[in-house]
Amino acid sequence: MSKIFKYLWESKGAVMGIILLLIVQAFCDLSLPQYTSDIVDIGIQQGGIEHVAMDEMRQETYEGIRLFLDEEDVALFESSYEKNAEGNYALTVTDKNTLKDLDDILSLPLLAVSGIRESGEMDLDTVKQMLKSGMVTREEMMQFMDEQTKTLGEMSDSILKQSAVLAVKQEYEALGMDMGKYQMNYLLFTGAKMLGITLVMTAASVVAGLIASFTAAKVGMNLRSRIFKKVVSFSHGEMDKFSTASLITRSTNDIQQIQMVCVMLLRMVLYAPILGIGGVMKVVTTKTGMGWIIGLAVGVIMVLVAVLMGIAMPKFKKMQILIDRLNLVSREILTGVSVIRAFSREEHEEKRFAGANRDLMRNQLFTNRVMTFMMPAMMLIMNGVTVLIVWMGAQGIDMGNLQVGDMMAFITYTMQIVMSFLMLTMISVMLPRAGVAANRIDEVLKVEPTIHDKSQTKDDIKKDWKGVVSFEDVSFRYPGASEDALCHINFTAEPGKTTAIIGSTGCGKSTLLHLIPRFYDVTQGRVTMDGVDIRDLSQHKLRSLLGFVPQKGVLFSGNIASNIKFSGEGVSDEQMKEAAEIAQAMEFIGQKEEGFESPIAQGGTNVSGGQKQRLSIARAIAKKPKVFLFDDSFSALDYKTDASLRKALSEKIKDATVIIVAQRISTILHADQILVLDDGQIVGSGTHQELINTCETYLEIAKSQLSEAELSGGLTREDDAPSGKTEEETAVTDIEKGGVAYE
Repeated sequence: MSKIFKYLWESKGAVMGIILLLIVQAFCDLSLPQYTSDIVDIGIQQGGIEHVAMDEMRQETYEGIRLFLDEEDVALFESSYEKNAEGNYALTVTDKNTLKDLDDILSLPLLAVSGIRESGEMDLDTVKQMLKSGMVTREEMMQFMDEQTKTLGEMSDSILKQSAVLAVKQEYEALGMDMGKYQMNYLLFTGAKMLGITLVMTAASVVAGLIASFTAAKVGMNLRSRIFKKVVSFSHGEMDKFSTASLITRSTNDIQQIQMVCVMLLRMVLYAPILGIGGVMKVVTTKTGMGWIIGLAVGVIMVLVAVLMGIAMPKFKKMQILIDRLNLVSREILTGVSVIRAFSREEHEEKRFAGANRDLMRNQLFTNRVMTFMMPAMMLIMNGVTVLIVWMGAQGIDMGNLQVGDMMAFITYTMQIVMSFLMLTMISVMLPRAGVAANRIDEVLKVEPTIHDKSQTKDDIKKDWKGVVSFEDVSFRYPGASEDALCHINFTAEPGKTTAIIGSTGCGKSTLLHLIPRFYDVTQGRVTMDGVDIRDLSQHKLRSLLGFVPQKGVLFSGNIASNIKFSGEGVSDEQMKEAAEIAQAMEFIGQKEEGFESPIAQGGTNVSGGQKQRLSIARAIAKKPKVFLFDDSFSALDYKTDASLRKALSEKIKDATVIIVAQRISTILHADQILVLDDGQIVGSGTHQELINTCETYLEIAKSQLSEAELSGGLTREDDAPSGKTEEETAVTDIEKGGVAYE
């Protein structure tokens, strides 16, 4: 969870804005129940009369109430009313606290005045005369009020206020007010305020949702970008730690999980405590005496969540691993579908996929079944709480301690509090998976590439790089291996010359070639470019000098032109066409209707292996590098195309250093320097003829591929095309004689 919050904190401005909007939303949400209560209690039961402190009263009523107030209350009462033109007294204060104080002090005097009027035994004028004549003293009047207070005090505050409101209604009717209109005005005004609050709440919710979605999407985008940049910076050593399927899952499914949870966190997890705390504060102010019900409900919910999460949590943690496994199996099957069909292993692979699929399904079914108890249990708790509140509230209403509207508001606040816990519970279902996903992403982001640039590079040490590649006592061992893959390698590859590397499978040819572009770093010794250790150059600078053609041709979705120009925008159309001609690719490009604009499918699946390899070679040639690295890049070419391509290379890239890894001798026959590798060591070095005479390992390879006539006579540059024949014609003649053996 801490990692998810760390990702969110990168957009702290947006998060703070969301929090403010959620506070506004919660304030509006918590205000509505009170307005609902007011509509029921005041608008319906009290006819729209909100306060005992009347908006307007007759002079007789004013003077009568004044009779039953003590000196302190008289001062407040007199300061709150002024005589108007009609001779009545109008309320002049609007402060809520003052109005509440007036309600408290006027209830009993108003009931006393109303009681005197209804008794018929005396009127208010008589009471005044009695006070003036001394028949009744002020102290006796206050004693009478105390007795009235004791009598009325046996009633609840709710009933006392209701009785006072009836007296207010009678006073308003005596003033000629239309009470039906008065009530409707209150209902409409309160309803309008509720509508306004609802609109504000909706606007805050929508804006918060938009910002939350944008923030979560930005978190997902940033994570995908960081993952991609990190993976691109990985050397082959780091790539070996993570499977391709796992990296794809981490870049897609795992980040999607985090993105979804970020939205939930910003919309629900932040809102739930604001709403819950606000609900508790509102419940406390209602003074219903039923707060213990909320405590009971929250306790039951927490126990339920703890039990369910304790059961489901281990399965949630396992789910991402099972998704990884399913992706791995799927990718292997889809990639190797031709091999699977060739060996009739469809049934076996179907069972393997079904096993991975079934394991994931069982895990998901278990977690889903456990979590299906969540919602019914929550609804049971909520409905049970509602029934309990109604039961207890009905008793309070019957005793006069509670009004119907207050009970309705209490139910709403309780539901809001329970809902806040329900929201936290719902997000808790997603948090375990998101936590696992965050850890898996963090594993990738925390990996420090073993291949990195030095703080101070020597990129500018030369302006004109020649491309002299030297291996100086180079040894290399794969991470975790017990033995060196390459031991004490020494050679120099010079511009204008071809250096070939040949040897048995697994002897370290490709490994040696991969040290030059720093796909791996040497364990011992050094590799230099024009005398400069390649580790002192930035990777960008080093690789800008190299044209690399991998053993397996790699093409990208797009078209032929975009693949040949892949090295950068600096490649012109003329350079592209020239590179295609050198790579012998124009033959099949010209046959396509769209030419260089012909589409290339993902992975180059719509071209043959030889075409894919020629386009890969053309891509390297178009870059015009100082050093060409061919990693067995001619293996998919027929002999005629191979010979033509090598001839074109020798003519067009005379100034470049060429290093070729090959399996067949015909490809490297005329190389200026041939290195023979055996078990990671150079066991022979020289030209073809020199190695035939001096290197037993090379001779064994040659015997497996060349005829006795070729071994005894050899082939030189001069007699490579005898009798005036071209190299291609000579190649065809050799094939007819059986002189060249293919792999």
